[in-house]
Amino acid sequence: MSTSFDKSDQPVLGLKANLAQFTLLIVVNAFVGAMVDMERSILPAIAEQEFMLAARTAILSFIAVFGVSKALTNYLAGRFSDVYGRKAILITGWIVAIPVPFLLMWAPTWGWIIAANLLLGISQGLTWSTTVIMKIDLAGPDNRGTAMGLNEFAGYFAVAGAALATGYVASNWGLRPQPFYLGVGFVAIGLGLSVFLVRETKQHAELEASLHPHIAEDDRPTPKEIFQKTSFTDRNLSSASQAGLVNNLNDGMAWHGDCSRSILHCPACH
Repeated sequence: MSTSFDKSDQPVLGLKANLAQFTLLIVVNAFVGAMVDMERSILPAIAEQEFMLAARTAILSFIAVFGVSKALTNYLAGRFSDVYGRKAILITGWIVAIPVPFLLMWAPTWGWIIAANLLLGISQGLTWSTTVIMKIDLAGPDNRGTAMGLNEFAGYFAVAGAALATGYVASNWGLRPQPFYLGVGFVAIGLGLSVFLVRETKQHAELEASLHPHIAEDDRPTPKEIFQKTSFTDRNLSSASQAGLVNNLNDGMAWHGDCSRSILHCPACH
């Protein structure tokens, strides 16, 4: 068996050199975004009509569970991707999402909905964060801003599209189970692309690290020090962290508006 090394397998930094994989990751992230908003326009209506819950109370419960689980998983995703590889964490995130649409379809109690959102938060923390990391790996130091911009555009465009699609299905064919068939498709396509077409990008990060002066093990910051720096002590990093928190808080609180009760209930949407 030949053991010759193909130079084409060597990592190269930059958007142009990695355009195919970068584009594929944008597509994967679009399905990640679609997963989270397949429920946005209809869960409040399900809470009221099927479980007799006050919409605002129900919204708060599943937003809180989703937000906490996603935040904690976000914190761990980067570390796990360094230890186990980016692709493994991305696939794991999709596997965690497999039960979500089925739980939402057939949930007999609101507790099942909460459990589905717990899994969805974990899945989002792993998949969204990992696709960000992989795009940054490929883009290199000169194109990180562009990589992040394209990532957020694809993800949130899909967020809006999925909310519109599930709301349309619900208004024409019912709240359950039909709208969540879309979620089954999102998981199947996202997982399939991640398993068969997405390639590991950790070697790109290692290549970029090799271009910088070596830092002794004792001089490297600990996870606790990194958390403190990005959250509090570094002005630029803490500002970015706070802006992200406010952005997601606004997004979550928008679910409490009159129209967030669902397109089925809001007169202004008809």
